[in-house]
Amino acid sequence: MKEYNEDFMRQIGDIIEAKDAAALLEVIKDLHPADIAELVDDLDTDEADFLLKCLDPETGADVLVELDSDQRKDLLENMSAEDIADVLEQMDADDAVDVIQEMDKEDQEDIIQHIDDVEQAGDIVDLMQYDEDTAGGYMSTEMIVVNENMSMPDCIKAMREQAEDMDEIHNIFVVDDDNRLRGIFPLKTTITHPSASKIKHVMEPDPLAVKTDTPIEDVALDFEKYDLVSMPVIDSIGRLVGCITVDDIIDQVRESGERDYQLASGISADVETDDGVITQVKARIPWLFIGLVGGIANAMILDGGDSALLQVLPGMALFIPLIGGTGGNVGTQSSAIVVQGLANGSLTLAHAGKHLLKEFGVAILNALTISALLFAYAWCFPPDDNPEKAYVTSMAVTISLFSVIIFASLFGSLVPIVLEKLKLDPAVATGPFVTVTNDIVGMIIYMTVSTWLIHTFTTLVI
Repeated sequence: MKEYNEDFMRQIGDIIEAKDAAALLEVIKDLHPADIAELVDDLDTDEADFLLKCLDPETGADVLVELDSDQRKDLLENMSAEDIADVLEQMDADDAVDVIQEMDKEDQEDIIQHIDDVEQAGDIVDLMQYDEDTAGGYMSTEMIVVNENMSMPDCIKAMREQAEDMDEIHNIFVVDDDNRLRGIFPLKTTITHPSASKIKHVMEPDPLAVKTDTPIEDVALDFEKYDLVSMPVIDSIGRLVGCITVDDIIDQVRESGERDYQLASGISADVETDDGVITQVKARIPWLFIGLVGGIANAMILDGGDSALLQVLPGMALFIPLIGGTGGNVGTQSSAIVVQGLANGSLTLAHAGKHLLKEFGVAILNALTISALLFAYAWCFPPDDNPEKAYVTSMAVTISLFSVIIFASLFGSLVPIVLEKLKLDPAVATGPFVTVTNDIVGMIIYMTVSTWLIHTFTTLVI
């Protein structure tokens, strides 16, 4: 990401204020569209609008693609449907779909009607029918396609004709007369087999492909596993309909990572630092409310007859934050490992039982270690002057912490597995939900164990 100093930004501001388009283009002529997008992000809407109008249509389209969705939406609101259509014609169909899907339904139809390039408009309409989280929603229709029965000279001619409208070429896809995918034709084959009679004799047959309804997360795993730069997308009967490139996958991985991180942090919607106060409050308040409910539940547990228990063993109160905090931390660790495994494919639902068994073993060792350290601390620094009370409190905290760690580990592992089974985002399990639940259960365990120890091994009366 390019950094712009204050002098440069002041210069840009002065040029825009003077409405000097020629000077502005001279200053930014060597910048990449992504760098211009960074510059636009630091300008207000009117300044950014002037800058974009100074750019040639192709560069302007590239800059819009690189912009943050909120910034792009603000700029497009100041443009007419005809101007937006002109910009979309300069984009690849998949990028155009990403832009147009951010608009209202009525605006989408109006803009599409103003696109003069009928083929481009058709590609956009076709791509809009796919779910945005599937291979069809991410694929591009811009690709080089040749017939398996072509000779090498005819193939090269077709490749040249199709390549004129493309920025990059990753693979050449080979189809039959019914447009069904048959193979991939590597570019180096044109050098190593220049006299091949037909493409089907030198192509790489049966390439890895995905269907249009394949979840994009699964596509990303295939890209990682097989070190791909592009992948063909086929329909239900094997016809080639598009391709996905590695840059699309990088965008998906970044967006998915941001979404999962926010869910794990207790943010229920996608927000950015420059979003408004109300937007950020709406995204944060649901999980804060759940945390409030959890806190009230803990207060009710302490007040529901257990306040007398704390009067008999006042030293117990010192360890309440430790029980809740440890349970929350252990649960978050366990759920994070499972969520990561589900995301990268190293853990499947079929092997969930094996993982839970392993997690139980880990929980036992962790619980033994942490509870032993806590007991040693309580033994060296008794929580009460009364030896009997100190002993009961120490035992209660040790047994409770051991139990809480076991429960939190298994619960934290089980929740994301269940959510995955229910087709829900398992990343929710790494957030406040697991923490609050473990906090409440930990408090119940703590109070129950303490009460049992008093009634069973002491003469103390609650």
